Amino acid sequence: MADSQPLLITGAHGTLGQAFRRVCRIRGLHAMALDRAALDVADAASVESAVRQHRPWAVVNAAGYVRVDEAEADDARCYRENTVGPRRLAAACAAHGAQLLTFSSDLVFDGQQAEPYREGDPARPLNVYGHSKLLAEQAVLARLPAALVVRTSAFFSAWDEHNFVHHALAAARAGRPFAAADDLVMSPTYVPDLVNTALDLLLDGARGRWHLANQGPCTWAELARLALRTAGLDEACVQPRPAAAFGWAAQRPRYSVLGSAHGALLPSVESGLQRHLKDERLLQSANPPAVLVG
Repeated sequence: MADSQPLLITGAHGTLGQAFRRVCRIRGLHAMALDRAALDVADAASVESAVRQHRPWAVVNAAGYVRVDEAEADDARCYRENTVGPRRLAAACAAHGAQLLTFSSDLVFDGQQAEPYREGDPARPLNVYGHSKLLAEQAVLARLPAALVVRTSAFFSAWDEHNFVHHALAAARAGRPFAAADDLVMSPTYVPDLVNTALDLLLDGARGRWHLANQGPCTWAELARLALRTAGLDEACVQPRPAAAFGWAAQRPRYSVLGSAHGALLPSVESGLQRHLKDERLLQSANPPAVLVG
């Protein structure tokens, strides 16, 4: 990679986009993050213009449609963002000799398996969102076989409040009940671990499908209790419920734990939660609450 060539990050303001910006800054990596106004991943002319202008050595696709339930009724937009977008990026990267890292999901699986899913296991999505991600994987690797496609699951991070662990902690601290599904088993993923490991793989020239998630499968209710226990909070506020009780529009797999033929690259969920809480304290100390005087 030439020193003058940046890492180009799409979806600058989303959970992954913000995390990649932060980690690249910490690691001293030359990166440029573009929001949708500057780079619409599903618009071929926009993609071509951005790649031609910035000449990245690699593109990290952190953009996409993330609302799993809304996708059932908003499928055209979901496929545009999650399938067409990565396909456009793969074509531009192939044309300009750039690498590509894009993200997929545990929701490409149907949950019928009783052991962790590896990269080569059959993918049979149950919902629109999962189908959009599977089509993207296929399109990207067909156009750019050297692309890196990372499947992951259930983000949490103190860097972004839009995640399950943040909401569980907030409910416990406020003394509110917190309902969580107790019949869906998945792999929680601490975003800084995901981003750092994905960057390492990209820098090492990894290609194809990789599963990245923290070690320690659990239900959503178990994750909530573990987060509260780690924080020294009362777990009694967690109210386990069957997934059917939430009235979700999208069907979820009952089991979507991610394993990997490449080995366990991320540490335990407990380790991620401990660092999540440490990050919370650091962010609070850097941004103390306002003090009202008078």
